[in-house]
Amino acid sequence: MSKQRILSGMRPTGPLHLGNLHGALANWKEMQETFDCFFFIADWHALTSDYEDTGKVDSYREEMLIDWLSVGLDPNKCTFFIQSHVKEHAELFLLLSMITPVPWLERNPTYKEQIIQIENKDLSTFGFLGYPVLQAADIIMYKAHGVPVGIDQVPHVELTREIVRRFNYIFGEVFVEPKAILTETPKILGADNRKMSKSYGNAIYLADSPDVVASKVSEMITDPQRMRKKDPGDPDICNVFSFHKLYSSQDVVDQMNRECRSAEIGCVQCKKLMAANLVAHLEPIYEKRLHFASNRDEVRDIILAGGEKAREVARATMEEVRAAVKI
Repeated sequence: MSKQRILSGMRPTGPLHLGNLHGALANWKEMQETFDCFFFIADWHALTSDYEDTGKVDSYREEMLIDWLSVGLDPNKCTFFIQSHVKEHAELFLLLSMITPVPWLERNPTYKEQIIQIENKDLSTFGFLGYPVLQAADIIMYKAHGVPVGIDQVPHVELTREIVRRFNYIFGEVFVEPKAILTETPKILGADNRKMSKSYGNAIYLADSPDVVASKVSEMITDPQRMRKKDPGDPDICNVFSFHKLYSSQDVVDQMNRECRSAEIGCVQCKKLMAANLVAHLEPIYEKRLHFASNRDEVRDIILAGGEKAREVARATMEEVRAAVKI
């Protein structure tokens, strides 16, 4: 039996960090063993919020693919492509926008949330309101059976399913309804205890050197009630301890839990130990990243080959769509 196809993508708005690693890439790496994976660099989606500053998008695209390859995503098992290199996405987006009711877009929880929270950018554009339609086009272009997402992104997949049902009702059965594949996404906080994010300036990046990682870890907020080393701490509310649970052995986790509560270890020593374990965990990524960063022609060949495969699938899909729409 052939593998079921899944599709997912990322916006190239900056370097990738530990939140991206645990939120998506680790799951993608596991899924490439059992699914036909299409992973794309969503450069058109980057314009929905960053349309005024596109100068770095091109370099971010290449660096993003290097990060993907560095964590172990395999071009022999996955198809990597750049969204804007497959023009059929824009055509399908246009056709889907003709049948998508505006209230469906206005009720999108991410849209409502970001309109309120992002105050330094003008998001009152059709592109930002309509990006879920482009997202739907991205997914159904490849007739993906599933989309790996966290729980907060399920509404996007459900909207895609609604658009598919409406298209199929009007024009005939062309598309399959993709399913949300819920993935485990550990909550990764940045140095300031907010969600790890480029925009917050609190991220540890996959490209950070060991010294930079150690420096950022040293600035992480611990138990705010622990003012002095002799004060007992509460690991359950300490972000450094949550990192220990990801990157340290169970013996070390148990030791830190015990010694923090009894004030046998201070936060500085605890951070240094966690930083060393984090760097050790990232060492294979550093090695692969160095290889691909030094062999960029290889990286470009990978994206060119993936783009050709994606276009072949997209062309076939759009022939079906045009026949159904009769245009």
